[in-house]
Amino acid sequence: MTMARDAVTQPEIPPLHKARFPLIKRAAEFGVSYRCIHDEDTPFLMALYRSTREVELNRTPWSEAEKQAFVTMQFEAQHQHYQAHYPAALWLIIQIEEAPVGRLYLERWQKEHRIIDITLSPLARGFGIGGGILEDLMTEAAALQKAVSIHVEKENPAMKLYRRLGFEKQEDKGVYDLLIWSANP
Repeated sequence: MTMARDAVTQPEIPPLHKARFPLIKRAAEFGVSYRCIHDEDTPFLMALYRSTREVELNRTPWSEAEKQAFVTMQFEAQHQHYQAHYPAALWLIIQIEEAPVGRLYLERWQKEHRIIDITLSPLARGFGIGGGILEDLMTEAAALQKAVSIHVEKENPAMKLYRRLGFEKQEDKGVYDLLIWSANP
């Protein structure tokens, strides 16, 4: 996308890879559906990303313009990193009643499914939606005799959910832990 925001170019959001959408069974209880990410979703995705950084931002003495410039820079860097390291990923908007409430980036590998990112908007957190999505991803992977993995920040409140669902730390990556779930431990 070439549209500028505060003189910073937005990252190009690629079309969905040819793979199919993830299973929706448990998450369907919350009205969850998925759709491909489009360029027009960039403002939503950036606001969603910012929602994950608000605690950090609130500790800074920065102006709102400085905070937004930082968020824009970090969002773009993260997006470029994901694109470079997960070329066959699914880039999905999580929606409820066709309203965007989150993002799910998923790459299916031969031996595991990697959740690159799953984020829900603050208003959608705490209702079991994330747990339902994760359970569906686990069910799909188990049917294929695959594991599910994700990098999670050590201080992420969702860490309790991952532990409750049976994810275990496979590797300490500094700020992040690489967690893995397997139906066949």
